[in-house]
Amino acid sequence: MEAGLESGMPTYSGGLGVLAGDTLRSAADLGVPMVAMTLLHRQGYFRQRLEAGGNQTEEPYVWDPRKYLEPLAARVAVTVEGRTVMLQPWRYVVEGVSGHKVPVYLLDAALPENDPRDRALTGQLYGGDDRYRLAQEVLLGIGGLEALHVLGFNQIDTYHMNEGHSALLTLALLERSLGSRRFDGATGADFEAVRQRCVFTTHTPVPAGHDRFPMPLVHEVLGEERAAILEALPSRVDHNLNMTFLALFFARYANGVAMRHGEVSQAMYPSYRIHAITNGVHAGTWTSQPFQDLFDREIPEWRRDNDYLRYAISLPVEQLQEAHGRAKRALLAEVRRRTGLQLDQNVMTIGFARRAATYKRAALLFSDVVRLKAIARDAGPLQIVFAGKAHPRDEAGQALIRRVFEGAEGVKPEIPFVYLEEHDMALGKLLCSGVDLWLNNPQKPQEASGTSGMKAALNGVPSLSVLDGWWVEGWVEGVTGWAIGDESDIESDSAAEAWSLYNKLRYVILPLYYERPQAYARVMRSTIALNGSFFNAQRMMTQYVENAYRLGSGWRFGNGEIDPRRPADSATIPSRAH
Repeated sequence: MEAGLESGMPTYSGGLGVLAGDTLRSAADLGVPMVAMTLLHRQGYFRQRLEAGGNQTEEPYVWDPRKYLEPLAARVAVTVEGRTVMLQPWRYVVEGVSGHKVPVYLLDAALPENDPRDRALTGQLYGGDDRYRLAQEVLLGIGGLEALHVLGFNQIDTYHMNEGHSALLTLALLERSLGSRRFDGATGADFEAVRQRCVFTTHTPVPAGHDRFPMPLVHEVLGEERAAILEALPSRVDHNLNMTFLALFFARYANGVAMRHGEVSQAMYPSYRIHAITNGVHAGTWTSQPFQDLFDREIPEWRRDNDYLRYAISLPVEQLQEAHGRAKRALLAEVRRRTGLQLDQNVMTIGFARRAATYKRAALLFSDVVRLKAIARDAGPLQIVFAGKAHPRDEAGQALIRRVFEGAEGVKPEIPFVYLEEHDMALGKLLCSGVDLWLNNPQKPQEASGTSGMKAALNGVPSLSVLDGWWVEGWVEGVTGWAIGDESDIESDSAAEAWSLYNKLRYVILPLYYERPQAYARVMRSTIALNGSFFNAQRMMTQYVENAYRLGSGWRFGNGEIDPRRPADSATIPSRAH
């Protein structure tokens, strides 16, 4: 449903979309024969504005697709609520380090031949009501398959559903497999034929993060025959169509996005085998320019093969400190440009930038403002930079931002604080590379993976984090960063974890930073060598190829490129209407 292709293209809302973009960038680097399908989102997610007390307001993010994308003459027809909706694909090409190209197609319903209400269906990312969202998922899943055929991609071996938003793809594949037969004649062999072509990744252990639609609405939007087969499948839960269960039923391989998330997901879905492939981030995208320069000079193979980042362990700490200093100056310059606040280059800077969801507990750092001020007074000065959007309909998330602002007021002026608006890919890169310590404190066990700390690690920024998501695997105490709380997988105790957070800052991290800067730099160095070399999208994509896609023993990375410039068939292929 979302893909972070460029910072200026608002076709993503947060980590899920950025991960999709990183997946495609790594596929291009490795030469994986892949094509991607998503929606255009002409109004994007939203532009965030924050008032003095932390009240968030939103504005549409209107952008010009022609600045980034190539419009195609092809047209695709999809049936929604009995109406024919026409879609136009736009093309974006991701080019890898070796020149391999992965085409991405973004479907657009804003066409004059469509009903005015249908033109808006590819307008806003995660906007509208259930009807709007289900119609979007029809366009993505059913329209996306039709678009692949219109564009000439008729030899797809494996379809990868990235979260349940695209699960109606399975219904479209079943239709094609049945041919002229009706759904009520589908057999177990028909279901298995679809299953052998599909893999599925779930990205959240939070039940509210899984799309569910009332069955009466499903009948209205999809039509009686399609709704009837969905009623008959094990995808209906409490009179709702559950898109995650639909995807799981039709997936030959399903995975969570970290070891612990795989375990949590297995407990959530005991009838299905859930594997785990831990997320990674695209090293070339998220490494700041100062560290790119350092790696290009000292580890020249790192872009082609991210495993070489392991050799960062031999980098002179002085060179690492110099690169980090440049990255920090870039961040502080951006803070001053946006807010007028001049932060101090020599002060320990803590960063936190995540979607403002309650389980991420952005306000935990401000649980005890008196103690936090005492820490800054006794162990060394602090300054704090936050960012992150709350969904316009997420009242609890918006209240969380206000609580952060309230806590920040309680530590001023002793601890300078800034909350930056409009958290996007460009700002995220500045934050992850320019702070001295990356903070992450989700409510266990609700973190699926989290990738912001991985981006920080590529830039030598260690994490102070709750042991959930990817950090369970990346944490080596005092070597790649520090843990908040204990290793248990029981639900978080916020008071105990706040106490742990404060103790680590007061007695471990700040003394190391101010009294033993060379030792702190060695932690930064091992963060790159141990975490940067593993938690990257290149390793992640290799695992998908070998475990999920199963391209075959004769396939090698870099052969069999899908041509993104093939002539597009301008004919219209209608979807089946029942």
